[in-house]
Amino acid sequence: MSGTVVLTGGVGGAKLVLGLLQVVDPVTVTAIVNTGDDFRHLGLHISPDIDTLLYTLSGKANTAQGWGREDESWAFLSALRELGGEDWFLLGDRDMALHVLRTAGLARGDTLSTITAAVARRWGVEAKILPMTDDPVATMLDSDVGELEFQRYFVALRCAPAIHAIRFAGAEQASPAPGVVDAIMTADIVLIAPSNPFLSVDPLLAIPAIHKALSDTLAPIVAVSPLVGGQAVKGPTVKLMGELGLPVDNDSIARHYAGLIDGLLIDSGDDCSVTDIAIAHTPTLMVTLEDKARVARAALALAAAID
Repeated sequence: MSGTVVLTGGVGGAKLVLGLLQVVDPVTVTAIVNTGDDFRHLGLHISPDIDTLLYTLSGKANTAQGWGREDESWAFLSALRELGGEDWFLLGDRDMALHVLRTAGLARGDTLSTITAAVARRWGVEAKILPMTDDPVATMLDSDVGELEFQRYFVALRCAPAIHAIRFAGAEQASPAPGVVDAIMTADIVLIAPSNPFLSVDPLLAIPAIHKALSDTLAPIVAVSPLVGGQAVKGPTVKLMGELGLPVDNDSIARHYAGLIDGLLIDSGDDCSVTDIAIAHTPTLMVTLEDKARVARAALALAAAID
């Protein structure tokens, strides 16, 4: 067995991974990261969920803002605006360095996996960070204003359009990145972070070989609910659930992961009536480092209690 695997995306996922690193040996943790949010902007390959995790685990994240780097400057964006360039996706000067480095590496024939690993090593991140795939996968949303790529919906339109369906272009043909399937199959525990199930976790599950590995692994799989008191801490989870016709409760989260998870960790004030999985409670709002460690510890304890 090889430790703990976390399926993650976005800020909530990064918080759980950071908490996990406080309670177990970081070298035993493997984070498999959503890349359905990746896109090309101004000719650059941007991997928002990978970058959020890299910044968070290396201590470079802007924790107050919830995205991007601390001590950022905006000279590039200001000059871009002067020229009439697209400024809806905010690119800070420090953040740009990572996008330029990644794009240059991909142009040389390097993979997203190798580039990510090199940055993690450079920044002293001991946990293993694996993109879900090195192949292109794009989260596409069928909305009341037409089909939208994820970043256009999430950033430019601020999640305002109503969503009718979600698809992951390229997922059926995508292969897991090197090490992904092996990490899942040899894990002691698999955790699903409190990331948006429909936008941040489903892209991973849409890759057939990843879904099969999760179905076949002997490790207990525990999801952490993204809901606290019937609300999402961040992002469009609740709005999206309503638009997709789902009750906004933990029963919906449990049913969404039915057949894969063995347990669900939910907030102390919430409940879940699904009876075929183990349920545990803890305060799941993660503000401080101690909060993050507590949630990670509770998720591990629930997994350890599953036969």
